[in-house]
Amino acid sequence: MTRPIGLVRRIIPCMDVDADIVVKGVNFEGLRVMGDPVELASRYEEEGADELFLLDITATVQGRSTFLETVRNVAAAVSIPLGVGGGIRGMEDADAAFKAGADKVSINTAAVKDPSIVAKLSREYGSQSVVVAIDTRRINNEWRVFIMGGRRETLLNAVDWARTVEELGAGELLVTSIDADGTRAGYDIELYRRLADAVNIPVIASGGAGEPSHFLEVLKYADAALAASVFHMGVINISILKAYLSELGIRVRI
Repeated sequence: MTRPIGLVRRIIPCMDVDADIVVKGVNFEGLRVMGDPVELASRYEEEGADELFLLDITATVQGRSTFLETVRNVAAAVSIPLGVGGGIRGMEDADAAFKAGADKVSINTAAVKDPSIVAKLSREYGSQSVVVAIDTRRINNEWRVFIMGGRRETLLNAVDWARTVEELGAGELLVTSIDADGTRAGYDIELYRRLADAVNIPVIASGGAGEPSHFLEVLKYADAALAASVFHMGVINISILKAYLSELGIRVRI
């Protein structure tokens, strides 16, 4: 089922950060340096990005909290909403991220290990501020949830897990296809079609953007499209992308 076509769709650049530097890989591996997070964030706001996501990709694996100084610097540089993920292990980490300037927090591993944290965060900060990230890969014809930065497979089915966290109070889902990540071969459309049928909360599609037509296709089913390398490397300009989408009937903020 497609999402209601009259709803405004969002374009969201994502900055994967390691040691205060924006990096990007393919299938979560082979990371390359992309630039300074503050400089990139400022450019994306100028181009017309609706939101930004800042993900500390090594915090969970290293067992530490997210880089709060980076969050503060980016939040001070832009006025559009900022989502922060990576190393959000509980209420204390979430509170620190919000105080540093985050508008939303994204949790993945912590939610799988203790689903009650989704409900606790939603009660404390409101569901609109709680994003559950789902990293998933196709295994035996189903989408399996992965945690620890895509390093550890779980037994959870991604679509079933999406329904569960919606019931727990998540306000939004950030769903990344590990198979498509960084390939620029297009989003996993079938995954987002399934999610559109399964949940009522907004779904952010992530992984695989390579050309404007990929955004056009996935935004029939997802509420927002997130991308990284095509924006970092100037392959796609957000303002030009939005004009293209608008001309073809996708409502976006110009």
